[in-house]
Amino acid sequence: MAIASIAYTAAAGGLALALSTTWLALRNRTLFTKTRDLLAADLTAKDSMLRELDSATSAFDEAFLAVEGDIVRLVWGEDTLRHCGEALGLKDLDASPAIAPQVLQALGDTSPEAAESLKQLINEGTACRFEVFAETPPNKLSNATPGLTLIVEGRASGATAWLRLAIAGARASLASGPFAQMAERVPAPCWICARDGRIVWANAAWLKAAEATSLEEAVQKGLSFDRNADALVMEALEQHTRREGFRWLTVGGQRRAFQVIAEPLNEAYVCAYAIDVTEAEESREALKRHAKAHDETLDALEDAVAIFGPEKQLTFHNRAFEKLWDLEPAWLAERPTHGEWLDRLRQKRRLPETGDYSGFKTRELEFYGLTHTADDEMWSLPDGRSLRVVRQPHPLGGLLILFSDKTGELKLTAQFNSLIQVQKSTLDQLNDAVSVYGSDGRLRLRNQAFDRFWNIASEDMTAVMDFSQVAELCLPLVHDRGFWSELKARVTDTDPLARAPQLGEVKVSDGRLAQWRTQPLPDGATLVAFSDITATRQLETAIEARDEALNESVRLKRDFVANVSYELRTPLTTIVGYADLLQAQTNENPKQKAYLDSIQSAAQELARSIDDVLDMAQIDAGEMSIHRDDVRLLDIVAEVGLRLSDAFKARGVGFDYSGVIESGLIRVDAKRLAQCLEHLLGNAIRNASSGGAVTLNAQKDGDNLVLEVAYSGRGIPYHVQAHIFDRYIGRERGGPGLGLALVKALVELHDGWITLESEPNEGASFKIHLPGQKEVGMGEAGRSETGPKLELVESRQSEETDHDSDGDNSVVDVA
Repeated sequence: MAIASIAYTAAAGGLALALSTTWLALRNRTLFTKTRDLLAADLTAKDSMLRELDSATSAFDEAFLAVEGDIVRLVWGEDTLRHCGEALGLKDLDASPAIAPQVLQALGDTSPEAAESLKQLINEGTACRFEVFAETPPNKLSNATPGLTLIVEGRASGATAWLRLAIAGARASLASGPFAQMAERVPAPCWICARDGRIVWANAAWLKAAEATSLEEAVQKGLSFDRNADALVMEALEQHTRREGFRWLTVGGQRRAFQVIAEPLNEAYVCAYAIDVTEAEESREALKRHAKAHDETLDALEDAVAIFGPEKQLTFHNRAFEKLWDLEPAWLAERPTHGEWLDRLRQKRRLPETGDYSGFKTRELEFYGLTHTADDEMWSLPDGRSLRVVRQPHPLGGLLILFSDKTGELKLTAQFNSLIQVQKSTLDQLNDAVSVYGSDGRLRLRNQAFDRFWNIASEDMTAVMDFSQVAELCLPLVHDRGFWSELKARVTDTDPLARAPQLGEVKVSDGRLAQWRTQPLPDGATLVAFSDITATRQLETAIEARDEALNESVRLKRDFVANVSYELRTPLTTIVGYADLLQAQTNENPKQKAYLDSIQSAAQELARSIDDVLDMAQIDAGEMSIHRDDVRLLDIVAEVGLRLSDAFKARGVGFDYSGVIESGLIRVDAKRLAQCLEHLLGNAIRNASSGGAVTLNAQKDGDNLVLEVAYSGRGIPYHVQAHIFDRYIGRERGGPGLGLALVKALVELHDGWITLESEPNEGASFKIHLPGQKEVGMGEAGRSETGPKLELVESRQSEETDHDSDGDNSVVDVA
């Protein structure tokens, strides 16, 4: 029983287990079927969604990249990614298995800002968004454009950084679209720069200013509109704000002024444009120059000018204003008001004295309502000055006040009235008959001598008489009406030629000879004067007769000198000839030879004196002329030195002419200059101390040549120096005779002059000044290459001379 029960129980339990297992299996199968159906439906929905996302991504040209550490993989948009790579300049993308890392690297290479944004996204998870303009055209797009704008957006999710690359179809090219075409035709230069400063677009005006045919050429050659404008663009990029600047540039060969404006478009681009403001700047500069010239003109006025603005503040004043009121420039620079200025003047007692200053100030401030220039007003200041005050409204608002100091003018008016009285009294004291007529021909002024000259009674003259009426009163003495008509025409005619000063003579019926004169006066009046020249004319006749007699005596003197000189030359020539003959025949008798030498020396001296007299007579007659030529001064000096060599030896005097060794060419009459030097050296030999030296120096001072003849020895007394160049001064009175007078005359014929410096017992120095040496040597020099030579030797120290040289000069010893 127990075994059966156990078996039954086991069988029942097994059946229950089988039923339970079967039910559970059926239940699980039903559940699994429902789950499978749900998963299949969800898979179908996901697949549909993926297809829609693929279509949407393809429609919007987007690609998704996932970056995990160093791994970059494409999540979606292979075609878009390939287009982006081609736009960024990547090549052989079809054969490359890994496009995503290359595109990511190319995006980072577009600009430092893009590289930094991608780095922060990958390493720190910082979100970013920027745009990249790719100029390289994609090769596989059917609608190929000059460039693409790529929008890059990054987000981080966990350890994965996600990048979305989208092609902005609406901005496929900066040069496309109606706005770009409009900007292309704008006359102002416009351009767009990327974040790295590269120019990605420019209009035609910019290309013209940069002298480029295309943007590619400008980029390749590194051309720019202006370097400072580029710096302004970079500032706008860095500061993300609008920047403005002003530049003067040369565009198309013309200097133009531009207002450069840089405006950030977004984080990737900056738009810049330059507005030509040349005309405005030139107008502004012209206005500044005009205002400055206006201020300078007012500042140069002697009258004080002050301009108060609409707010009654001092806006301008000239220097005369400061000087007139003696106000501090610093205080005036603070632009005081009109009332404050009046208060300051009252403190300094510079305003007219008034018992009601408040009313005076109120009246002054009421002038700001003027619509026209107010009437002039005179201010009498406490310091005695009188001012004329002019007030007028200023065109820019406010009040202009002008102060003219009339103190001097009032004094001049009083002085003028007094002068008129003095003038009339003075005219009354003249012996000439003087009358003054206005431009209308009416008599204004006459003196008492006028009435006496014409025998006119004072009661016959009225206060205002016409010239014709005055002429009627004078007709009894001068009957010629034509003379008076002509004289009236000179008084009333306004022609400048007719009003010129005139002079003439007229016979008076009583036998007098009258001289008349007309003199125009500054005020338009004419002065007419008559003077009795009867005695003067008689005196002139006597003087002319005396002058003729004097001229005749001069002519007789000149003829006498010429005849006497000729008569002296004939026997002198005979004396010289026989003396030469006797000297040639006398060989042994030294006493006879000495006599003959004395005869020859005296004859030569007499011949030179005769030549000097003839030359002086020729100069006095005005018949001598000089012939300048370019000659060598050394030749002239050497020739004169040789002629005077015997005289130098006889006196034991040295001749130092080292000062003319390098003097070169001069422009003079060689013969006359030699004559001057011979006289000056002869005078020096006679007055130099025995054993001394005579020096001759030459120096060019601009256009002048200065020749100095100096000697040490007997000087010239002070009372003789004033007459040293006078002719015929006897030697017993210390004078040199005719020689120095002839030198002075010959030097003056050269348009020069001669001077003397002398101290008694110390020697003398004569200096000849000859102008006209500037153009010497420009023509053919009238000189010879060879001429007399003097030997230069060092100064001798012997018993025959006590002269000591300075050591720097050479003394010429005539051999």
